Amino acid sequence: MNSFEHITIEGYRRLFSVQVDMRPLTVMIGANGVGKTSFLEILSLLAASAKGQLQSNISELGGLRDMVTRSKADSLAIALSMSVPDEPPLNYNLSITYKGQFYEIGLETLTQQRDPHAPQPFKYIDSSGLDIKYSTPQERGLLRPNWEHNPLETSLSQVPKMYQQPETLRKRLASCSFYRSWELNVAPKSPVRLPQSLRPATLPGANGEDLVSCLYYLRETDPDRFEIIEDTLSAAFPDFERLSFPPVAAGTLAMTWKDKNFSEPLYMHQLSEGVLRFLWLVTLLQSRDLTAVTLIDEPEVSLHPELLQLLAHVMREAAQRTQLIVATHSDRLIRFLEPKEVLVCDAEDGLTTLTWADSLDLEKWLEEYSLDQVWAMNLMGGRP
Repeated sequence: MNSFEHITIEGYRRLFSVQVDMRPLTVMIGANGVGKTSFLEILSLLAASAKGQLQSNISELGGLRDMVTRSKADSLAIALSMSVPDEPPLNYNLSITYKGQFYEIGLETLTQQRDPHAPQPFKYIDSSGLDIKYSTPQERGLLRPNWEHNPLETSLSQVPKMYQQPETLRKRLASCSFYRSWELNVAPKSPVRLPQSLRPATLPGANGEDLVSCLYYLRETDPDRFEIIEDTLSAAFPDFERLSFPPVAAGTLAMTWKDKNFSEPLYMHQLSEGVLRFLWLVTLLQSRDLTAVTLIDEPEVSLHPELLQLLAHVMREAAQRTQLIVATHSDRLIRFLEPKEVLVCDAEDGLTTLTWADSLDLEKWLEEYSLDQVWAMNLMGGRP
């Protein structure tokens, strides 16, 4: 399976110079303002660039001048490697620099050491400023575009898709999805609380707009996975019995929650915020069609602490199907994780450091204390 192995970030907000090995499950913990969300934003930026949406994403983030490390950087650089089965990894490098009031892609390369005896890796993309070069299987050497190349978008999103592995890297990056749990709208008239048009949705939507369709479709096409969701809800809420999907109009379904204490089922608008958020999270993480990388910011929002053990279990299972990267403030969630799953975010002189918890000397402490207690005692760093 192709997966992202390593990332280096230079010059992005507090992430002035960080590098980290990427794992199937990454749960970042640390104080406010130490770069957890910035790390998620970088991966989201790469996803946008792979889809040809770099310009709009940079605008959404406030422009390059607001993105780079204040007073310390005038450019942003990212290096990312992806494993390739039975072959050397692919290495992607992207550098974005100021150009007047705008920006330019200063350097972009995609390489692979296909021949271990070759002095230089094979170059799929080798671009510098307006000098765009790429390889094709039909030609020896690098070519220049014979089409109108957009200088504000990456070559990765524009050069012909002729090689399988580089195209896999582009697709995996482009599919990366970012969920901000705290943005899930659970207001009285929000989409997640209302009947929804039936469609073959495989994900619940960033705002829960497809939650009903997703669960109904899952029940009809993968009843075993739907049963896992209901079993998880039963473990979280002992009075829960089942979910049902009564039609309310042609092509429109509601969803009800049967509670053992009531003869009539509860509709979505009658459920608490915490129940809705947990239902949305479990549905998302149980999806068969999770993207290659899934980013979740603060999944613990509005959840009772007792739900976090179940959440950790569901996250760990989901990480078998997606590279799951989570930012959290919850020490209680950390209690249910292993050190190899926890990335400690700290700050030194205002700049972010990233340290895997299993690289710290914690074994003796963990004989007497849980991981969250070790974190609370400031033995891992990452404390305010």
